[in-house]
Amino acid sequence: MKVTEITNLEFGKMVQAASQKLNQNADFINSLNVFPVPDGDTGTNMSLSLQSGAKYERDADSTAVGVLAVALAKGLLMGARGNSGVILSQIFRGFSKKLADKQVLTAQDLADGFAAGAETAYKAVMKPTEGTILTVVREGAQAGLNTAKQSDDVLAVMDAVFEAAKAALAKTPDLLPVLKQVGVVDSGGQGLTFVLEAFNDSLNGRVAEEGDYKPDDAEMDEMIDAAHHQSVQGKLDPNSIKYGYCTEIMVRIGRGKQVKHDFDYDTFYKYLADLGDSLLVVNDEEIVKVHVHTEHPGKVIAWGQEFGDLAKVKVDNMRMQQETIMEHDEEAGNAPVATAPEEAPADTAIIAIAAGEGLGTLFKSLGVTHVVNGGQTMNPSTQDIVDAINQSQAKRAIVLPNNKNIFLAAEQAAKVADIPTVIVHAKTVSQGMTAMLGYNPDAELDENQAAMEDNLSAVKSGQITHAIRDTQLDGFDIKEGNYMGIVDGTIKVTDADLLTTAVATVKAMLDDDSEIVTIIYGADTTADVADQLQQQVAALDDELETEVHEGDQPVYPFLISVE
Repeated sequence: MKVTEITNLEFGKMVQAASQKLNQNADFINSLNVFPVPDGDTGTNMSLSLQSGAKYERDADSTAVGVLAVALAKGLLMGARGNSGVILSQIFRGFSKKLADKQVLTAQDLADGFAAGAETAYKAVMKPTEGTILTVVREGAQAGLNTAKQSDDVLAVMDAVFEAAKAALAKTPDLLPVLKQVGVVDSGGQGLTFVLEAFNDSLNGRVAEEGDYKPDDAEMDEMIDAAHHQSVQGKLDPNSIKYGYCTEIMVRIGRGKQVKHDFDYDTFYKYLADLGDSLLVVNDEEIVKVHVHTEHPGKVIAWGQEFGDLAKVKVDNMRMQQETIMEHDEEAGNAPVATAPEEAPADTAIIAIAAGEGLGTLFKSLGVTHVVNGGQTMNPSTQDIVDAINQSQAKRAIVLPNNKNIFLAAEQAAKVADIPTVIVHAKTVSQGMTAMLGYNPDAELDENQAAMEDNLSAVKSGQITHAIRDTQLDGFDIKEGNYMGIVDGTIKVTDADLLTTAVATVKAMLDDDSEIVTIIYGADTTADVADQLQQQVAALDDELETEVHEGDQPVYPFLISVE
């Protein structure tokens, strides 16, 4: 079979197939995280990013592939989460700019599009690293160009792109020693390879092979938490929530008395896509699970029953939930500037990304005006950050990502925000809080950015979490379930006991100039355990000043800073 052009119909199928492929393989991609910590979110980020792009593409009113590609790129950008999601968006930004005026795509167009995508992705990263998604897209694109010189068959070009990308992915451990040490390929490269595989399968009319993917009761929890960012910011007016009901159903395919249709993923998905946003659909041969924000939960439930009986139904009124959150904030004296009409908006909005009510309170006590809920496992999208900036009603903004995996999304948000915005590249919560000590409300935006960035090196950041798998890394033989102490991105301690790990981590952080140790305890530990840690740390050096705060953060029982 030979195909010489891709029409809007084929392109749409390619995009939807890729979105489904990432959705179904998100957990596998997450598992490729080098650090064996419960925050590997590359698959989740790429899946949610592409779901946003797929929705924009579906909603675009055009039969021109170039217009659809532009819509895809815009949706990817606004929905981009984490560095992997942003790089994926940049690949398709380059792809769409090259092909924006095309009605259909020829083999040469397809090759040129991928080549432009690779070039744009490399430019988006300040220090490109080989052995990552960048290598995969570059080698895939080059193979496409080589094939297009010899053939006008889009199937041949797409096949060449995919096969070369797959080969490049297999070589990533040879280019990044840490991947070889842990025994994994690059997670972002794996995500892109799934996208290209879905494109290839879709163009060739093949049904993607069934993997070992099997849903369970907890499989969508992480993606659902992240998807909520698209509809509900921590401090939004409840009336501004477009789709007010968070609806989840689980359907046993083909069972029950009301079954009218054999299950077809595209048919099932497209109907639900028209009912709302933040849509997640995963399935195997027996079960399909759905999460969607909608105004019509009854229609979602009824649609599910046309394919099988209901094993689970859950509907939450998000407007009511938001009212409760705002009432709690007002009672606690934590109502944000934007929700207090009697106060004028700050000239400069300082927006911090943080997960946990306690962390939000700490940041506000330091002068942060707005907190976007997010961090490890819940990277906010570009759109989330843009919304926080624009809704601040300020004249300018400073964003503290507090996580290096949020840098690119924050930088993209700064480019499209309505007001001048700069990023202070805090990699951790501890750095973000220290950066606030350099803020001067009377200084210019660039002056504050420079002063706050200068403060980042004044603090050492420690994180205590647990291992989710056995591995050998950084000279440690790490066992699943054991705790790890990570200092500025490097594992320093591993032990089965939480307090033993935390104390040893503090010891690794101390030097002759250390004066203050700050302990922030998370949702997975208690104030009593934090007090025990404080006492043991104080016993290390009677001249150390120690502080303990409740952070409520997930994933990390303790965040520790030493200054």
